[in-house]
Amino acid sequence: MNELMSFWAQWLRPSAGLPTVQWSLLLAVAAMAGYLIQRHTGLPKVLGYSLVGTAAGLASFSGAVWPLQGIGLFLLELGIALVLFECGGRISLRWFRHNPMVLVQSIAESALTYFAVYGVLLWLDQPTQVAGPLALVALAASPAVLTRVVADTRAAGPVTERAVVLATLSTLYALTLGAAWSEQMNRQSATLLDAISPAVVVLGVSILVAAALTLVLRTALRFMSPTSENTSMLLLTLIAAGSTVASHMGGSAPLAALLAGILLKQLNPRPWAWPRQLGNASSLLTMLMFVLVSTVAAQADWSGPVAGAVLALIAARLIAKAVGVGLGNVGSGASWRQALWVGCAMTPMSSIALLIASQFVVASPSTGYQIASVALPAILLMEVLGAVIATVAIYRAGESSKPWAPLLRGGRNGESNES
Repeated sequence: MNELMSFWAQWLRPSAGLPTVQWSLLLAVAAMAGYLIQRHTGLPKVLGYSLVGTAAGLASFSGAVWPLQGIGLFLLELGIALVLFECGGRISLRWFRHNPMVLVQSIAESALTYFAVYGVLLWLDQPTQVAGPLALVALAASPAVLTRVVADTRAAGPVTERAVVLATLSTLYALTLGAAWSEQMNRQSATLLDAISPAVVVLGVSILVAAALTLVLRTALRFMSPTSENTSMLLLTLIAAGSTVASHMGGSAPLAALLAGILLKQLNPRPWAWPRQLGNASSLLTMLMFVLVSTVAAQADWSGPVAGAVLALIAARLIAKAVGVGLGNVGSGASWRQALWVGCAMTPMSSIALLIASQFVVASPSTGYQIASVALPAILLMEVLGAVIATVAIYRAGESSKPWAPLLRGGRNGESNES
């Protein structure tokens, strides 16, 4: 692969640079793969994106740098921010007041996931400074994968809504604690204040940026139509600017976007759909995000000694999330069968986990690379398998408005699966 790239570089001199050509072609292949997989198997398009990125990573594609930095890091954060802003806009704080057991369910599954993975990794003789961050990486579900699965299956219902909310809340915890942990990896915390101050700073800066973003958007929505193309562009550019400012000031760009979505939902409770123009831009960024994650993760060390820790982490995480959702299900208004499918729908890992792992590598290269050696293979496996498990869960819950897999291929029925 590297020899082919060097051959290209000798005669190809594009104005935007060779990496632009490489990524353009890779995304084109990913778009075709996603379409074909959804049409012929009924599985979500994200599976095709991940498989193409995996193939590129295993072929030593040179366009993805680890740890994430520069434009790659910015695009990943922007893609995550757009997804989390949309997910935040689906969370109503009034729901927690009327049904507080949903919040209890979220805390239960997140806490159980962290301590279960942490305990299993310690049992496997992983160092404490590696087991703790890995448990945080495992804590985060993937709203990005889940929302793509929901869109491709045209799902709606209590299982879908609860899974998205719980996945988004677990992301909130993981982003806050992950950014704070990476800030103090090389510090000697002598007091409790020293230990919690990084989390306070990350959360505080993110809240300030989110409040400013919400205020500007709320003001714009007073005289701009939510369905206007200009409103779409305003929203996209403000999220991009807010992401940059939040990261520069020591906050978390995705966390700021998530909180802005939640705040805007409370101030502007009437439903509003993202216009089609922003939907197309968001879809391209989302596809780029999945291809980037799988390309980077596939370049990890897939040696035998790592495999045991990876499989143990995945198994502990799957069991802990299912049990945690079940324990918090009492009094939450959902049946036990629905709780099972919610737990299954929360299994995917993807961009959030990769971003947190990258922060650990940047903060402490020696410890960070030990973390990444286990985290990257786990992320790749659960991006692919998690998308399949979430799809099956949604269909089994009976919340998809389209039949499972195209039984009639080609023709009008085959085309309808992509619409």
